[in-house]
Amino acid sequence: MAKYRTGRINEEMKKEISAIIMNGLKDPRITAMITITDVEVTSDLRYAKVYASIFGTEQQKEESFLGLKNSAGFIRREVGKRIQLRYVPELIFVMDDTIDKGMHIDELIRKANEQKGN
Repeated sequence: MAKYRTGRINEEMKKEISAIIMNGLKDPRITAMITITDVEVTSDLRYAKVYASIFGTEQQKEESFLGLKNSAGFIRREVGKRIQLRYVPELIFVMDDTIDKGMHIDELIRKANEQKGN
């Protein structure tokens, strides 16, 4: 039963954090497109790892990630207003590069198929 509740909290946090980043965050450093790919809340609801995928140039990624990390307190407060939990988890942002890795693998497969056809 506890795992089911944790999964629901993970999804709700993911949805709310995404909405806050899209609509409520006004940090000028955040210029790239940010997607929240996953949220993992600990069983005691004290910490939440937030996996963010950032699209843009390397400089935009770094600046946007820094702005995201610096606005963690604001995002946490907003999540606390929107989701009724006894403890609002402390947000730990982690850069998620699985989409970049997937695009790289897709490119390698495409090149291999082109060479195979020749």
